[in-house]
Amino acid sequence: MISKAAPGPTADAGRRVRLTAVAGMIGAVLFVSVFTIYGWLLPGYSPTRMFVSELSLGPCGWVQILNFLLTGALMLVFGVGLAAHFTTGAASRAGPALIQGIGVSLMASGPFTTDPSAMFGQTSAGGIVHGIFGALVFTFAPISCFVFYRRFRREPFWQPLAGWTLAIGFVLAVGIVVLKISQQAGSGLFEWKGLVQRVLLIAMMAWLFTVAFRLHSQHRSRTPARRAVP
Repeated sequence: MISKAAPGPTADAGRRVRLTAVAGMIGAVLFVSVFTIYGWLLPGYSPTRMFVSELSLGPCGWVQILNFLLTGALMLVFGVGLAAHFTTGAASRAGPALIQGIGVSLMASGPFTTDPSAMFGQTSAGGIVHGIFGALVFTFAPISCFVFYRRFRREPFWQPLAGWTLAIGFVLAVGIVVLKISQQAGSGLFEWKGLVQRVLLIAMMAWLFTVAFRLHSQHRSRTPARRAVP
């Protein structure tokens, strides 16, 4: 007797969703790991005073640019997996679309390098484009948390993430206001704007990783039982 997985579209769809969930987990870890390690290694770079995007400046800036591109692509794939999983309800379209929007914005912002944060606002064409897509990332992030919270609180499997999702949504919403204040040259937070941004990015990526991990766990538990065939 030979054992093999029962064929069928449900099993194939489950495998695809699991792979997209892995993409989400990898993307979250990759983004934070690269900007943290590269920030430590880059001479003259201050993680507390300077933005993550400023790692794209200089002769080795391609490292952070590639980080934006890869992370964005992985998040886009993750959003596709969420859309395949949530097929009904409020989160079926809006939630996955927001995650895909984060992915697209990360990819779009990468090739356009930011202006140094010591300057007041973005002045170059590339800096302006980068700022627009960066603003979209920080706008989509808390909204996606609130959208998914409505879904998570109603589904038993996702309920353990409901409170965490709502908390992260509020942290991001309040943090964006603090980040905006820290960008003003006269504010007392100006020298800490890089740290403020990092707190928000880590919170966002931690939430995305957790959702991806949960999604992967659900579809792993749904793997059809193996059956014996002659």
